[in-house]
Amino acid sequence: MAGASMKDIKNRIKSVESTMQITKAMELVASSKLRKARERVEMSRPYFNTIYNALLDIAKGNTDFSSPYVIQRPIKKVCYILIAGDRGLAGGYNANVFKTFAAHAGEREVCVLPIGKKAVEYCEHRGIPIISKQYAVAEDTDFDDCDSIAHLLCKGYLKGEYDEICVAYTNFISMLSQTPVVMSVLPLASSQADDSPEPEERNKARNLIIYEPNAEEVFDAIIPDYLAGVTYGTLCRSWVSELAARRTAMDAASKNAAEMIESLSLSYNRARQGAITQEITEIVAGAEQ
Repeated sequence: MAGASMKDIKNRIKSVESTMQITKAMELVASSKLRKARERVEMSRPYFNTIYNALLDIAKGNTDFSSPYVIQRPIKKVCYILIAGDRGLAGGYNANVFKTFAAHAGEREVCVLPIGKKAVEYCEHRGIPIISKQYAVAEDTDFDDCDSIAHLLCKGYLKGEYDEICVAYTNFISMLSQTPVVMSVLPLASSQADDSPEPEERNKARNLIIYEPNAEEVFDAIIPDYLAGVTYGTLCRSWVSELAARRTAMDAASKNAAEMIESLSLSYNRARQGAITQEITEIVAGAEQ
């Protein structure tokens, strides 16, 4: 009986050791990709900031502005860009962004353009209308893909297929903190607060800018680039968040596996000691007879 118990414990130790090798390997892979992913986030910011500031300058500098991208209309249907991961084993990364998306969508009529395999699976499982499954692999989605997404969604927005476009993604705060966020990107509010610390100087510079053929046409032409920049920026942040969450989850799993191996080794040694003691007792008893 003790022999069988010892064999079971030994098999469990080998199984946990094999699992720990996998978790450590996944942690190392996530760590190696993390630095490059964070660089991508930093590189995506200047493009988006330039486009966004240009849009705000045009919108605020024209009082008779009537672009369809800034007109507020009754929201009957919302289109979401839902960004999730391509695989699991990343803690609550995917589940958290799905919960945030579901809470924001509520009972409203929605359609989704999913980015990431898990996002596609989530929408299919719940019967949520999907605009396109072309971007099912988040890791392979680049800026050109984001540009295609932006033009596709802008075309649908102008046709009135939906009245608002939002992005559901995970914002990277630190290695230990990633927060799911839903951000409304269209219509663009022309009354949004100006973040510049020197608004008077910004106004003087704005008056010197002349747009050809006119400000409204330039604004409408820039909007797809703005949406592409937002999509790419949020995708980069989501990718960093996924790697950070996976690294943290795999580190915790490796530590738990090490603790389990230590506990099983202690049980194995006790069982082995008990078996040896029993054998000695039987030998002594036999010798006395």
